[in-house]
Amino acid sequence: MSTAENATAASVPAARPTLPPDAIRLEGVSKAYGSGDHTVRAADGIDLTFPRGSWTAIMGPSGSGKSTLLHIAAGLEQADAGRVLLGETDLTPLRDDELTALRRSRIGFVFQSFNLVSALTAEQNVALPLRLAGRGPSRDAVRAALADVGLADRARHKPRQLSGGQQQRVALARAMVTSPEVLFADEPTGALDTTAARSVLDLLRAMADNGQTIIMVTHDPAAAARADSVIFLRDGRVVDRLASPDVAQVARRLVAEEA
Repeated sequence: MSTAENATAASVPAARPTLPPDAIRLEGVSKAYGSGDHTVRAADGIDLTFPRGSWTAIMGPSGSGKSTLLHIAAGLEQADAGRVLLGETDLTPLRDDELTALRRSRIGFVFQSFNLVSALTAEQNVALPLRLAGRGPSRDAVRAALADVGLADRARHKPRQLSGGQQQRVALARAMVTSPEVLFADEPTGALDTTAARSVLDLLRAMADNGQTIIMVTHDPAAAARADSVIFLRDGRVVDRLASPDVAQVARRLVAEEA
């Protein structure tokens, strides 16, 4: 090959690996608790896909299996049957330590209760997942994550010095600092007032618009209507899926499920 050809070849960027279109895929997932007449099927042969870069809300009456579905998809619980794939990684055969490492590096979590460490500042809380994953946290990366959620000026504040909405935004920054493939949110606005909830939902919407995959459990039709689609569960089964719904559509469907 000539020098010119070598130069041309060197200038061509290497092909990027092709990612599967689904960030999470559930195949025949089942999970039961109890035994005999007291058996509760929290997941009953669920087949679901969560497209990469989408925001999906999960709704249903109490006991429908919402939290179980979220926990199984996130590798926090193991299914009795079926399998869960994160991209091309099958979570089913992984050991507990392997699942822990995977969650720390590829998955983000946000919960209703914030789960911040009270003794740590906002920036220390955000840096915590990086430390747990054995990665030296960059102060610039941590500060950038706080800036992304509008809290650059609260980096040295401890949770007790922050409002509920600000604490949830710190939790979002903490979840996103590792650049997770999927962000799981369990009732992320459940403990917030209307204004703070709107702020958090605006952040989630911006993240989804920028390509972040989000799977969110919620009981709030207004929160669910901000997502790209809403999945409805009943007795551990998927009974409906709405695309681009408005609040009224979500509320009507939820009332029908709870009737």
